[in-house]
Amino acid sequence: MNLQNLIRPEIQKMTAYQVPESTGLVKLDAMENPFAWPDEMKAEWLELLSTAEPNRYPDPSAKELVTSLRECFGVSAELGVVLGNGSDELIQLILMAMNHDACVMAPTPSFVMYQHIANSLGLPFIGIPLSKDFSLDMPAMLAAIKKDDPAVIFLAYPNNPTANLFSDDDLLAILDASNGIVVIDEAYQPFAHKTFLNRVRDFEQLLVMRTVSKLGLAGLRLGFVVGHKNLTGQLEKVRLPYNINVFTQLTARFAFKHIDVLDSQAAIICEQRERLLESLSSFDGLNVFPSEANFILFSLRSDSAERVFDALKQAGVLIKKMGKVQGLPAECLRVTVGSDSENKLFLEKIHSIL
Repeated sequence: MNLQNLIRPEIQKMTAYQVPESTGLVKLDAMENPFAWPDEMKAEWLELLSTAEPNRYPDPSAKELVTSLRECFGVSAELGVVLGNGSDELIQLILMAMNHDACVMAPTPSFVMYQHIANSLGLPFIGIPLSKDFSLDMPAMLAAIKKDDPAVIFLAYPNNPTANLFSDDDLLAILDASNGIVVIDEAYQPFAHKTFLNRVRDFEQLLVMRTVSKLGLAGLRLGFVVGHKNLTGQLEKVRLPYNINVFTQLTARFAFKHIDVLDSQAAIICEQRERLLESLSSFDGLNVFPSEANFILFSLRSDSAERVFDALKQAGVLIKKMGKVQGLPAECLRVTVGSDSENKLFLEKIHSIL
């Protein structure tokens, strides 16, 4: 009996998504908010959690959470909202709803899960390389849209791993040219302060996707997508029941009532980002790229990314080694903006290593 033959060939060719071990390390590899909640807020939250009934299923449609989300982010009742167990599940849900021969398109490099999930579902993925300055190559994008007629286009805004915002005019041109769904992924919106959420009603094919992970709630695994109800209603048919657990529903509603705390933390992260950018840019041997997110991409001019990554890890600091990613310069590393003490430790260690 060869059970491998039961697995689709495209799955057998894939590699599982790897998350590195981080125990005992200063963790600057996953774009998390480094700040804990104030003690009073945490105590109030823990008291709220004591009212949960884990023996019961959660509200399958999370009605109270959706209401709270609409109020917090200004989503009107005329638009639909679909909740996911993180934005990863929403990407999967959108692609699962497509026809079997649907084409998926995104700039490259971008968030790896666009291609990873498309591959896992057997959908053809077309990556359009970014320009050298990480902007969209619009002639190539528009030509590919005309030629391949993608069912779904993913656009990360700001982009990961390059940390830049694409031009609004370019995104509008793609919306105008596309016959399919355009998903604008605003995972890092808290640090960029720009959004297409207020334009959703103007474009029937537009979905705006958010996650609360980067805002400071990575442990909740909650994402949401906003769009016209005739589209989100179809996606609801694919969403599994009870996908948002009772603790996530309670905690997210609580956090949205304290959005000012999370927003103030995001503002501090933006301040820290600018200091970190300035400090890194002063180091000889580094090319440091602009950032509108909570992380910074940089490349080494004459050193090995693997050597610097390993040395940092030995020194107790974990960042992201990008490896060979088409469209990125060779020897690239990515660091999350941490707290002031974490950033100082990272700068001290990398300065010593370089």
